[in-house]
Amino acid sequence: MTEFVALDLSGRRAVVVGGGPRSAQRVTALLAEGAVVRVVAPALCEELRTRYAEPTSFEWTAREAEPADLDDAWWVAAPEATDAERETIAGWAAERRVFLEQQTARVLDQGDLDTLVTESAISLRQKDSGGKVVLVGGGPGADDLITVRGRRELARADVVVTDRLAPVGLLRELGSTAEVIDVGKTPHHHPVPQAEINELLIERARRGDYVVRLKGGDPFLLGRGGEELLACRSAGVSVEVVPGVTSAFAAPAAASVPVTHRGVAHGVLVISGHDDLDVPTLAAWQQTIVVLMGMGRLRELAAALVGAGKPGDTPVTVVHRAWTPQQRVVTGDLLTIADRVAEEGVGNPSAIVIGDVTRVFDEG
Repeated sequence: MTEFVALDLSGRRAVVVGGGPRSAQRVTALLAEGAVVRVVAPALCEELRTRYAEPTSFEWTAREAEPADLDDAWWVAAPEATDAERETIAGWAAERRVFLEQQTARVLDQGDLDTLVTESAISLRQKDSGGKVVLVGGGPGADDLITVRGRRELARADVVVTDRLAPVGLLRELGSTAEVIDVGKTPHHHPVPQAEINELLIERARRGDYVVRLKGGDPFLLGRGGEELLACRSAGVSVEVVPGVTSAFAAPAAASVPVTHRGVAHGVLVISGHDDLDVPTLAAWQQTIVVLMGMGRLRELAAALVGAGKPGDTPVTVVHRAWTPQQRVVTGDLLTIADRVAEEGVGNPSAIVIGDVTRVFDEG
């Protein structure tokens, strides 16, 4: 059922008012989403009676609906209600900040998914008690490449602790009033050490804030998200992760470079340009190599690979500021790429793609 595509209903209370066939469809869809379902109706249709007899199914309140039925609800559906009944239920839902299915279905029909995500976040935020940290991957650069769940968590935040490349512009679109704390790092310049970032997340969550740690790309790919998660767990702070679209794959895609392609490369190796490199292993790797945070060592890396036996004509593509208006793409090979990027004045942030996949879509 498309009604629930933008929402995570797992473990949340959903109330279905009515016991007929259309209600049965809603119950089936809600249970499939992992919702905790209560049906309020004097009687059940055959399909609902059959499902109700199953060991793990839904709760049934055998009477007409009352306002208190929505007290613990997050979502309510009344697919068989008359207009007057629906208006009454809508009033109950509005008083309790509960989503009414007919409203969100209308929003989705208009294509305004952002409104639905924002409203769901506001509702969730009001229902929360206690602090929490959510590590959110913001994607590769463009504001609209964050996941739906990431966008929802961002709208829900009291505090946003952000990196330099994270899509902070989304806060304006979402109408957020969250406090924004910039702890962004640039190459060789870390104004806020990682240990202090960890402490900041813990301290604000303990204060009762809903803290979103917003990162570019994915928190668990060269994003130090693992360190932050471990720090929160050690401190007894509730923490979860929302994955993001990693620039390791998305930046090449922005330049029409598939990191794997049948008959060309069936694997990809992602490395950090900041760390010590096992050059012999990299030179022997016959598939795609993607280097993040490596522009400062591009000339050194290219020369080392050639020195270790990798062919000098191995193609290389550098993608700068992927998925933004400032995107630039520079191509060459291991022998020429360092000079090419110097000529073009391209630096960080960039993804470096090494391998034959960079020529898959070349014309001719």
